[in-house]
Amino acid sequence: MASDLRRRASDDSPVHSAEFIVSAARLEELHQCSAVLRRTRLRAEEIVDEARTLLAEAEQRGDTDRVLELRAQLEQARGLYGKVLNAYVTICRKIAEERQSILQEQLGLSGAA
Repeated sequence: MASDLRRRASDDSPVHSAEFIVSAARLEELHQCSAVLRRTRLRAEEIVDEARTLLAEAEQRGDTDRVLELRAQLEQARGLYGKVLNAYVTICRKIAEERQSILQEQLGLSGAA
């Protein structure tokens, strides 16, 4: 899809060309942020899973003190995972909006000729 976004009509004004370049650069930055958040989200999922496993093991052993500690850590991990997930969804939405804006601009420019 990136190749479609890079295509421009040959009669674009320099201003429109510059706006397109800036928009494409912003879209690329958003994709990079998305990749970082995706990796962070995956790691956060792993941490929540590890916390669940440790909690289950402590419960099986009957280690009450450790269960309380691990339960609190699991809740904290879940809360932080929720924040990462929310950020990831937000950036994905922003990418879709930016892409749509670029496509609309390109359609508008090609239709004006």
